[in-house]
Amino acid sequence: MKKILSTVLCAVVTFSAAAEGYQVNTLSARQGGMGHTGVAQKLGAESMYFNPAGLGFMDKTLDLSASVNAVAATAKAKVGDKWYETDNDVSTPMMVSAAFSIYDNLKAGINIYTPYGSSINWTNNWPGAVLNQSVKLSTFTVQPTLSWRITPKLSIGAGLMISWGGVDLNKGLVNPATFDAMLGMMGAPAVFGNTMPASVNLTGNAGVACGFNVGVMYDINRRWTVGANFRSKMTMKVKAGEAKVTYANEVARQILESSLSLINEANFTAEMPMPAVLTFGVSYKPLHNLLLAFDAQFTGWSSYKNLDIHFLDDAVSAYDQHLEKNYRDSWAFRLGAQYGLTRRFDIRAGLILDLSPVNKNYYNPETPGMTKIEPSLGLSFRPMSQLSIDFSMLYVAGVGEDDAKCGYVDLLAAQMGSNDVIRQFNADYRVHAFIPSLGVSFSF
Repeated sequence: MKKILSTVLCAVVTFSAAAEGYQVNTLSARQGGMGHTGVAQKLGAESMYFNPAGLGFMDKTLDLSASVNAVAATAKAKVGDKWYETDNDVSTPMMVSAAFSIYDNLKAGINIYTPYGSSINWTNNWPGAVLNQSVKLSTFTVQPTLSWRITPKLSIGAGLMISWGGVDLNKGLVNPATFDAMLGMMGAPAVFGNTMPASVNLTGNAGVACGFNVGVMYDINRRWTVGANFRSKMTMKVKAGEAKVTYANEVARQILESSLSLINEANFTAEMPMPAVLTFGVSYKPLHNLLLAFDAQFTGWSSYKNLDIHFLDDAVSAYDQHLEKNYRDSWAFRLGAQYGLTRRFDIRAGLILDLSPVNKNYYNPETPGMTKIEPSLGLSFRPMSQLSIDFSMLYVAGVGEDDAKCGYVDLLAAQMGSNDVIRQFNADYRVHAFIPSLGVSFSF
């Protein structure tokens, strides 16, 4: 039974890890075209996400904006000499912002966005199914914000981040090769091949977590602006996750159900860290209609050293686990440019270098995290001075990760009394994604 529960715990780990692999790199359709820079730019309502201090420079009475993104991501894994590809749905992270002026130098607003929100589907019966078949992750943040321009050149701002989310994950429980070997020992033909005999579905909703988003922005002169932004660490807690086991057919059910049925009754708690993020930025206007920007973002992923799992049922609590992850801190560098072709039409371009925090020796395929290079293009059209329609396209190109490793316990081999129960899944990974974004903003 302990080996069975350990397998379930491995599935729970994927909840926390999925955040890195699909952390949203673009929320604003307008800024997505500039490599999602914005820490040292005066973006009106959208500054609440990038740097709340920028809101203090807003020169409008009311500013409204909304953006939706379509993440079409594909991951590939090479196992042996064969490549396997995901069959992912398109996910739609979004951001909605509304801000207004209280006084000339005091602004307030509210920002709603999805900092994590995507999915991966490796299908049920690929070679790594015992580690992951599919996962869907979504998180939501509401951020009320206040910004004060202390002097004509200096502004500060702060927002309260209120976040919650949920996960829906599927993974295999039984190695099909081991199951076929057991059938052979029973005198039955080996019939499963690459088909996963039993799988588990794990769902859980994280309770509300709170943090803060603070920033400062300073105009050095008419051409140069600098800014800094800090988003605090938050911890997302699943208080009562639920598990459900499914079987490939009646043969698998009849043999496995007696030992796996307890998993259907095992509720668990787990915690997911959302690490602190510190970003520095600078913007420069060499010409009246040309803006250049650079952001450097540091994410404190090293705070994610382990994941602690606790079972609510006292009969199962002896199998609580302390699991190591050993992420490392990472940097992302963003470069962007905007050029005003006419009074109504702007074009943009950008480039992101996003360094991965994932430990290669703990590389679960539910997060094909790797260093990524992400070019972008964008444009805005203003049919009237108060209204802007924005579009951007971001391409995510992973540089690849070869010979990535992930160890796991062969549940069935352990139940059969084998001394050889530790397996290691090795694969080469590739990932790419297209992320078109559409936005609209209105101000007066």
